[in-house]
Amino acid sequence: MVPVPAMPSDNARGAIFMTIGMAGFVINDALMKLVAEELPLFQAIFLRGSLTTLVFALIAWRIGALRLPQLNGDRWLIVARSLAECGATFFFLTALMNMPLATVTAILQAAPLTIALSAAVFLREPLGWRRFLAIAVGFVGVLLIVRPGPEGIDVYAVFALVAVCFATLRDLLTRRMPATVPSMLLALSTAGAVTLFAGLGTLGDEWVRPSQASFGLLGATVVFILLGYLLSIMAMRVGELGVIAPFRYTGLLWALVLGLFVFGDWPDGVTQLGAALIVGTGIFTLYRERRRARDLARARSARAVDNPSDSAYTAGTRG
Repeated sequence: MVPVPAMPSDNARGAIFMTIGMAGFVINDALMKLVAEELPLFQAIFLRGSLTTLVFALIAWRIGALRLPQLNGDRWLIVARSLAECGATFFFLTALMNMPLATVTAILQAAPLTIALSAAVFLREPLGWRRFLAIAVGFVGVLLIVRPGPEGIDVYAVFALVAVCFATLRDLLTRRMPATVPSMLLALSTAGAVTLFAGLGTLGDEWVRPSQASFGLLGATVVFILLGYLLSIMAMRVGELGVIAPFRYTGLLWALVLGLFVFGDWPDGVTQLGAALIVGTGIFTLYRERRRARDLARARSARAVDNPSDSAYTAGTRG
């Protein structure tokens, strides 16, 4: 009798989804880098954004997510988040057009560290000394990649760092977003805002008629960016956050491979060391966050056992 192969666990499936999803994002970046060799940056962003917004709108219509909820003051959070995404997109793609794919991707891996630090400073989230030390080491890795010297810093490396700042602001605003705001509404509003921003930017450029090859590449960017979004969401829903989240860093491996075989780029030893520090400290930070969440859950369970009346009251007040 032929043995039936065991199905992969939820965490294993989540890791696979996240790895392929990161590949989708990096392939999208590589394709945009190729498109920008023919088209001005704003035009490339506008064309990709138009296609992406159309696809998001169709998906939102199909699932009934086009109905606007009662937003109250949340609309300003959505506007601010969309503006932050516009800044992150512009500065990241500008850096990407002028730097090796793997180098820009490595700098962007610092975003989880800046988010953890900013959440502690602005949202008063607790930050232990271990995670603080890991963040400091991660920033040393960023300095190894950027390498400021007597002649100054590469301006496009600064653009990549500014993109990290905007991405951090975007994610902090996302944390403040109420659960009543649908994710598809955020995705659609963000895609629309980036498209409008790029459309205004094209007014200062001469419009270039895209070739069939560029249209094909732009169509492929939409496919891969949607693949990245879809699989990264699926990954977080089927597995444990602490196990799946570190697989986001596989994006750097994909960037190294594509950078070598598509663009002929390979980072030097110092850049590789800096990237390793960023990834290592990022994974450690995620591990510590998972430990802290587990300890808090245990503490709540212990309090519920010791004070059942308090537990019942808490459950009742949460509706």
